[in-house]
Amino acid sequence: MVKKTKSPVTYAKIKGIVSYFTALIKDKKLGSNYPIYQQMDFFQHESSLSGDDGAAAVSFSNPIEELQSRVSAADFDYLKVIGTGSFGKVFLATHRENGRYYAVKVLQKHGILARKEERHVMCEHSVLLKTLNHPFLVKLHFSFQTKDRLYLVLDYACGGELFYHLHREWVFGEPRARFYAAEIASALGYLHSLNIVYRDLKPENVLLDSGGHVVLTDFGLCKEGVTGRGTIRTFCGTPEYLAPEVLQQRKYDRTVDWWGLGAVLHEMLYGLPPFYSTDRLEMLRNIISQPLELKPGVSSAARDLLKRLLNKDRAKRLGAKRDLTELQSHAFFSSIQWDELFAKKIPPPFVPSLSGPGDLTNIDPRFTELPVPQSLGVCEEYGATFPGFTYINDNILSLSAQTSGH
Repeated sequence: MVKKTKSPVTYAKIKGIVSYFTALIKDKKLGSNYPIYQQMDFFQHESSLSGDDGAAAVSFSNPIEELQSRVSAADFDYLKVIGTGSFGKVFLATHRENGRYYAVKVLQKHGILARKEERHVMCEHSVLLKTLNHPFLVKLHFSFQTKDRLYLVLDYACGGELFYHLHREWVFGEPRARFYAAEIASALGYLHSLNIVYRDLKPENVLLDSGGHVVLTDFGLCKEGVTGRGTIRTFCGTPEYLAPEVLQQRKYDRTVDWWGLGAVLHEMLYGLPPFYSTDRLEMLRNIISQPLELKPGVSSAARDLLKRLLNKDRAKRLGAKRDLTELQSHAFFSSIQWDELFAKKIPPPFVPSLSGPGDLTNIDPRFTELPVPQSLGVCEEYGATFPGFTYINDNILSLSAQTSGH
């Protein structure tokens, strides 16, 4: 595969598409290589082009905050670094009572406060709390804080990221691509039902669990409160997957996610995103003005779906009127029983080969070889810099009690 791993980029108050292209060429981030959990560095700078996307900081009233001592940094054994980001690192860890493996994102408060990113932290937290009950979205199990750090305890998807597997195999057969596209679509449709636009779909943000099912992660670029056909104008996303209306600084809506699905499906079937070029400037021009060209080798149903999802006119894009329902009725998904898909009753076409739940096979050694700070498990003096941040999944605590009872 020619392309490299992408990282999301955001620019505030861009003065015209030409100046934007110039910024892209100069921005070294665009050529960087960020593997799996580094993509969970979800606090990107994001300012509105029109002032319509500056939501106030979210503060949750949670009585569990007072019981924060029930779950703390000292309750986990931190095994390996599995990712790095602007404000901290992600660690593979086990809970000392229930023995389960988790991906624990540890953020430094001083960095967040210095860059005035508190709103984005709480927005991510809010989305995680709203998406606890969907099978294809990463789950938040605990969140807590010490004097200097924030901790988000998430699912560890040991099957690795979709990009990792696609990079090794170049393309997927249609049955496998259809399965992943259907589970991703289900997750996006659920977010839309909660008035959340995802805005950063790409293979790096799609993980696989131990059974081979999709786990969509990294909600840092999500936008909450987008109802019906509500629009946004904030520029954010990842270059290869940006919809043309975003590049052109126009208002956009939830259909940017269906464009993203089309781009990911194209990559699964053809090996590269649509309009891809090693020349970033040319690629972005292609997204805006180049007609979609689909090479032979895939079914007519797949090509039709790609054409509909990658329609440059968002009003005519598949999903513009009835959202997920439109995709579900497309011929490409005719073999999918959506209720069974949601219930995980459809056997995945690929099951990762793993030695156990803590397998690190699919994590970049550059991260796993980094040292794990001993101070992670130290319960410093509690600092309520982020009120309402603490969260405890009572089901997990019940499981812990049952485990200790045995």
